[in-house]
Order: sequence, then C-alpha cells, then structure tokens
Amino acid sequence: MTEQDHDHRDEPQGDAPPAADFAALGLHDALLEAIEGLGFESPTPVQAAAIPPLIAGEDVVGLARTGSGKTAAFSLPLLQRITRDGKVRALIMAPTRELAQQVTAAMRSFEPTVRSWAIYGGSAYGPQLKALKRGVSVIVGTPGRLLDLLDKGALDLSGLEVLVLDEGDHMLQLGFLEDVEQIIAAAPDARQMALFSATMPPDIRRLAERWIPDAVQISVGGGGPKTDHIDQRWMRVPHAHKLEALLRVLEGQPGVPTIVFARTRKGCAEVADALIGRGVSADALHGDLNQPARERVLGRLRSGAIQVLVATDVAARGLDVDRLELVVNLDLPDSIDDYVHRIGRTGRAGREGVAISFVTPRQRGFLHAVRKRFGVELTQIPVPSDADVVRQQRGALEARLEEVRDDASLDEDAADAVARLVDSGDWTAEQVAAAAIHLLAEEAGVSLGALPDDEPPAWSVERHRGRDPRERRGPPDRQPSRAGPRGDKPGRPPRGLRGDHSGPVRDEVALFLAAGRRHGVGKGDLVGALANECGIPGERIGRITVLDGRSFVVLQRGDLDKILRERKTLELRGRHAKLDVAR
Repeated sequence: MTEQDHDHRDEPQGDAPPAADFAALGLHDALLEAIEGLGFESPTPVQAAAIPPLIAGEDVVGLARTGSGKTAAFSLPLLQRITRDGKVRALIMAPTRELAQQVTAAMRSFEPTVRSWAIYGGSAYGPQLKALKRGVSVIVGTPGRLLDLLDKGALDLSGLEVLVLDEGDHMLQLGFLEDVEQIIAAAPDARQMALFSATMPPDIRRLAERWIPDAVQISVGGGGPKTDHIDQRWMRVPHAHKLEALLRVLEGQPGVPTIVFARTRKGCAEVADALIGRGVSADALHGDLNQPARERVLGRLRSGAIQVLVATDVAARGLDVDRLELVVNLDLPDSIDDYVHRIGRTGRAGREGVAISFVTPRQRGFLHAVRKRFGVELTQIPVPSDADVVRQQRGALEARLEEVRDDASLDEDAADAVARLVDSGDWTAEQVAAAAIHLLAEEAGVSLGALPDDEPPAWSVERHRGRDPRERRGPPDRQPSRAGPRGDKPGRPPRGLRGDHSGPVRDEVALFLAAGRRHGVGKGDLVGALANECGIPGERIGRITVLDGRSFVVLQRGDLDKILRERKTLELRGRHAKLDVAR
C-alpha cells in the first residue's frame, strides 16, 4: 500500500450519495436475491460506504446512528467472505441480548444456509453449548457470556476470520469495555475487524486505535447521533395529569405501535396496569422481568397483539421493532444521550417516526439543550381535546378505507355484493356504504356523531409563567425519581383521574363508568343519571371526563360508596354501563 493510499484510508468517508443499487457494491448474486426478496431497494449511506471495503477485507470503523442500516452493512460482507465449514468464523459482539437476537435473525434472513447463533447471559447454558458443539459459523453474543464460554474452553476462536463490535458506545455505557478487549485479544491477529458506534467517546476511539489503527474511517450523518429524521413534538403536561394526557394521545392513535418510556421499574408496571385497566392493549418491559418473560412481551409487540409497550431505558436497550411509529416520553430522561436513544426506537432505516415528550414547566431547559445540541426544532402541540381525539380517530378510519380502495388486490366479490344489494331494490348504494362504515367505526370504536367538547383540558392551559408550584425544585432536565407522579402512591390513579387540581383531596374519588363517546354518552347524560337515578345533587358532582369508551366522574367518597352498594350498573343512553372505583 502506498503512502497516498494510507492517507486516503484515514479520511472519514462522509455523506456521499449512496450507490444506486446493491449490485454496484460487489455482493454475490445469492445475497442480492435475498435482500431483494426482503424488500431492500437501495443501500443506505452506511451500507454504501462500508460494504465495499469490508468485502475487500479491510478493517472498518463506522460512525452511524442507530437505525441507519448498519446491521446489513457488516452482515452482508461477512456472509460473503467467511469460510463455511462449521467452525466459528465470525464473531459479532452486541451490548444487549435483544440486539444479539435481532442481528442473528437478520443473518439468517440474508443467508439461511450459514449457521448463526445468538449467545447471551440470562439464559440456559445447555442450548448454547450444544450449538457450539454441533458447529456454528457465526456467533452473535454479549461480552459477559462470550467471555464466560471462552474461560470454560467451550468457545474456540482460533479459526476466527471476522470480528465485529456493534454499538461500541453502548458497550462502554454498560461497562463491557474490559471484557471486549479480552475477547479481541483471544482472537487471531490476522482476523478482519469492524467497529460501529453512534458516537465516538475517547475510550472507544482509543480501543479502535489500539486494535485496528489502519481501519477505513466511515462517518455517516456527521459523526454522531441524529434526531432530525424524527418528528419531535412536546406537550406541556403537569405531573399530576400525565396518565390522562397519555390516554388522550393513544386514543387518537388507534392501533399505532407505541413505546412509552417511564422513569422507574415500578412506574413502568403501574402505567402499563393503568392503561390495561382503561382498555388499552399494553404490557411492561423492565429489569425485573426474566429473559423468557422479556421475549414474550417483545413477541406480543412485534406480532401486534399489544399496541403499547411501557419500558424503562435499560430494558429497551437495543430494542428494534419493525414499523414502530410512536415514542412517548412520559418521563424525560436524565441525559440528552438517553433522549436520543429513546426516540431512535422509531424512524428506523429511513422510515418516518414521531416522538412526543411530556414536559413540565421546570423542564423546558431540557428542550433548549436538545435544540442547541442538534439544531432541530421541537414543536409544541396542545394536549388533545375530546374533539381532537375523535378527529384523529376518524382520520385513521378514512385512511384505512383509502388503503382498501386503492389496493390492487381488492376482491371484486365485494363490489358484486354491493351490486346485488342495490339490485334487490331494498338498498341504495349510499345505504350500503353507510351501513358498512357504521360497522367498521363500531369495530374500531370511532364516534361518527357530533363532535364533543373542543376545549383542551383545563389543566393543560398555562395560566401563568414560571414554575408549577406543585413541582419540587431541581435541575431542568431532571424529574423526581419516584415511582409515579408526585403525590401518587402505588396502586392509586394519578391525580388527573381523581379530579383534583390544587392538591390531593382526601374525601374525593373517581367513579369509573364503562361507557363513553362512542356510545353517545355526554357529560349531561352522566349528570342527569347521577342526579335522577342515584340522588346525587349536582353541586356534589365534580370534574367529569368522557373518553371514547369510558368515563370518569369525581364524587365525594361517601356518595360513591353509596352508589356502589346499591347498584353495579347505571343506564346511559339505553346501555347499562358497569360501575367501579377508578383504579
């Protein structure tokens, strides 16, 4: 290699236009067929920059954000180059078990004839030892378990040809750097190596300089994590009303796969339970779950069995769910890096994504810090009113109808069915369409009647400037490290659903009714039924919240106890709605 060549290798390859197609990168026909079958159309910038030098056998250090397509960037050249004889020829180190599983799945989808296996802690040794004994060409593993198997003599790296370190900065954050260096030292000197990281902190840079000093340097997207590909929004939400705000956001996004980030394990579980109790398909992912339980939860999210995953930062490390559309920061994180990690769960591989952060008045400094660091604008949006929620639901319904209308594979039998009904003389085309839309709206829980109240919740309107008097003093990018909003105790609903505005009121509690807007129920119906059927004077009826499929009414504790002793349901608009204490 000439001196000129060496100088060129050290120059970071920036945001050069990606290659027009994968064939131009030097991949074999079998891999081209595989990625075409998976729906890959053209390489991302990191793939266009990394694949040619990796195919040529050169070492690579790549700076690329999460979701940029780097798994394919190192997997495809690796699968093309390694010897396929059953020995461990490639080793990929990942910081979390979830990422190890995802990379392994990607390897198998690209080339199922190459035996790949994920190895990580928190699971039984037996299957991993059996896989190694039978013969595995590609190992994807977490550093702790890999080092353990090396110490036991169960993992042989003497034939290793390629070593990849994925998400190097996360390795550093999780304290794996020493383990990583021990594993690299156990590999043959002649192996090819690649390191990918979203950021390049000094320790990771020193590791690269020590082990791969002559690597091709690739920098995609300016050499750091990026957020400008995600639509970032924020809402002013006092601590006491976070759950109600979350419910309004989710009701306006029916069926949208969502991750909600909570601050603590306990808070994570309590929010998930509260959502389930209000009819939202949700589950929790936190550090108290064992590995089989974590995998079941993630499987439910990927399959669409649940809409919402409530997670802590640690539990969501390395999480990758296809077509995740929305991230909600119920609690702001401790650092901007954690914020970037969170919102990076959406908007992956070039797809669009939305992130909404709930921000209290004392936390606006955090927004300023994000703007200053990344040069992006975070758009303030109001907490949705009841009418906003219905409009969003109707928009989603109309979009669903448009998709079916424009689908080239739309069954002609459906059009024939409409024609038969019209020809019978008992139907007009408008009546058929109206009946079909009514059924679809009923199934989706969408109200088609007059719009409800269009005023935002009173608690979401800022009436004065300055600090919320209910919030403790503290740095602007920190929140109280408690299980839930300030003043809440485990198992109790946040104040926003107990109806209090200025502090906890001991003799008030919320009544839950299993009827809401889609059943035609309004606030007047609730007041009338409580006054006429239950004998509760209007002056003792507190704040009323009518949601799509349920309602909440703040009452004096004695009045609520009397109602529940005397009846289990309350008739509203001809429907017997179940009653209970809001939990």
